[in-house]
Amino acid sequence: MAAKTSRLQRFHSLEFILGAFLTVIICGAVLLSDVLFPGAEKVNLLSRLVPPFSDMAHVFGTDPLGRDVLARVVAGGKISLLVGFTSVIGAVIFGVLMGLIAGYYRGFWDMLVMRFADLQLAMPFILLAITFIAIVGGSLTNTIILLIVSQWVQYARVVRGSVLTLREREFILSARAIGVRDWRIIVQHLLPNLIGPVIVLMTLNVANNILLESSLTFLGLGVDPTIPSWGGMLADGRTYLQTAWWVSVFPGLAILLTVLGLNLLGDWLRDSLDPTGRSSR
Repeated sequence: MAAKTSRLQRFHSLEFILGAFLTVIICGAVLLSDVLFPGAEKVNLLSRLVPPFSDMAHVFGTDPLGRDVLARVVAGGKISLLVGFTSVIGAVIFGVLMGLIAGYYRGFWDMLVMRFADLQLAMPFILLAITFIAIVGGSLTNTIILLIVSQWVQYARVVRGSVLTLREREFILSARAIGVRDWRIIVQHLLPNLIGPVIVLMTLNVANNILLESSLTFLGLGVDPTIPSWGGMLADGRTYLQTAWWVSVFPGLAILLTVLGLNLLGDWLRDSLDPTGRSSR
């Protein structure tokens, strides 16, 4: 009974409530953007640069082409969230696989994977991004691939460290002693014990990848500028900061609130899955 009460109290945390509220509201609005704002890209030069809250038809104002800023912010979230979640899933799959191989088999595979990881970590992200985009070009798919390539190392190192500890535990040694195959040990015994730290890192990295996608698109290295995204909207509005601040401010607020919600959820998950970290606060 006490354990059940303790679990329920975790959901009363301000981090969870605020993080879940922001994440659900923003993700829900983005997913329903086609229904809520079907004309997000409709151009109306007669209504260009309408200030926010001066016209209820354009609550957040309009951009230099007369497009509704609120509609574009909600629709643009599709690209940012797509890049954030898809790139993290790809990095998790590849990074966890590499970490399992390196930690479980050690020896040559451990040296190969970890030295390649060290080499990649030594390269600054912006240099990697410029080199990658210069070779393959900028697009939505290439941006996702770039983020996967740049972040699988984090998951590989976390998983490898956990596997090195778990592989010497009694339940793993017992499974080996009775002849259980390696793949069954990895899938049935190792993976379930790695879910906690991987989920926490995933939550934090989705927020980080949204920031990276926005930054790359703002610099002209990310998503095609003709596709609405938060980073693209920031780039479009930078020349109007003195006369039409809302063109950039509202996409920036969308990024801020989304990253804040995801980071709060990540912190809550970290504290919930790590009793030591929870007690240290």
